[in-house]
Amino acid sequence: HDGIDTTFFQPNPKAHLTLPSLGLDLSHAQEIITYVARGLEPYRGFPQAMEAIALIQQRRPHCHAVIVGEDRAAYGKPLPEGQTYKQLMLDKLSLDESRLHFTGRLPYDQYLQVLQVSSAHIYLTRPFVLSWSMLEAMATGCALVASNTAPVREVVRNGHNGLLVDFFSPTAIANLVETVLENHDFAISLRTHARETILQQYNLAALLPQHINWLAAGSARKRRSATKFKGFVPSRGLKSKSAGRHQPVSLTVSLTERSVLPTPVRDQKLGSLISG
Repeated sequence: HDGIDTTFFQPNPKAHLTLPSLGLDLSHAQEIITYVARGLEPYRGFPQAMEAIALIQQRRPHCHAVIVGEDRAAYGKPLPEGQTYKQLMLDKLSLDESRLHFTGRLPYDQYLQVLQVSSAHIYLTRPFVLSWSMLEAMATGCALVASNTAPVREVVRNGHNGLLVDFFSPTAIANLVETVLENHDFAISLRTHARETILQQYNLAALLPQHINWLAAGSARKRRSATKFKGFVPSRGLKSKSAGRHQPVSLTVSLTERSVLPTPVRDQKLGSLISG
C-alpha cells in the first residue's frame, strides 16, 4: 500500500463540522453518522447505507448523517435514463432531509473535518478494491461499521478495530451503528485500535522510504545489467546498430521533511477528494 498520512489524518476531539460554502453547520449536533465514497452507488453499498440511515433516523431523532461523494456511479453501471442512485433512494425512502446532508466532493481539509466529528462511520463495499477512505477514517480514529467482505477483512478485526456487518442487511448495519452510539467506552476502544492499526501497518512515514528503497534497488540492478553488456558485439560476424549503446538508468529521489505529507500527490490522483 502507498500509505496513509497519519500526521494529517488524526483525531481531534475538539473538532466541529462547519462548511460555510455549503451552508452546513453541525457544531450543535449530538450524533453524526458519516459515509464516504467516490461515487454514490451499489458497489460501495450506498443503497444499504441509505436504508440503514432511514432506520436510524426513526429511532434517534437527534442523529444527523453526512454523505460525502459525487452523485454518480464511479465503478458500477449507472441507472437508465440518467437517474442517479441518490435520486432513487430519496424517492424510495422516508427520510428527514433536514438531518441528511450530501456534501458532494470535498477539499481535504473539509473531508478531514467530517471524519473527525464522526460518531460512527459506515463503510460498505462489494469484494473489490479497498477504498483509501476506509483507511483514512481509521487513521482519524473513526468508530467503523464495515461490510464483512474480503477486502475489509484484510484490515478489520471484528470487535477490535471495527465492527463487521452483512453487506446486504440495512437492519444489521443500523443495529451496529446504534451499538457504537450507545456504548461510549466500547466506541473509544474501537477508535483507538483503528488508529493503531494504520500507524502500525499503513503509515506513510514508514512505507514511503521502503518504496524509495525498492525503486533505488531496481535502478541499481538496471545499471549493473547495462554495465555488464556495455560494448557487447554479437558473434558470427553479425553487426548490430544497438550494440554497445545501453544507457545506464539513474534514479534520483529527494526525500524532504514534507514528503511524508504528499497532498499534491493525493490531489493529483483523487481530485479534491476522494479515496474510493
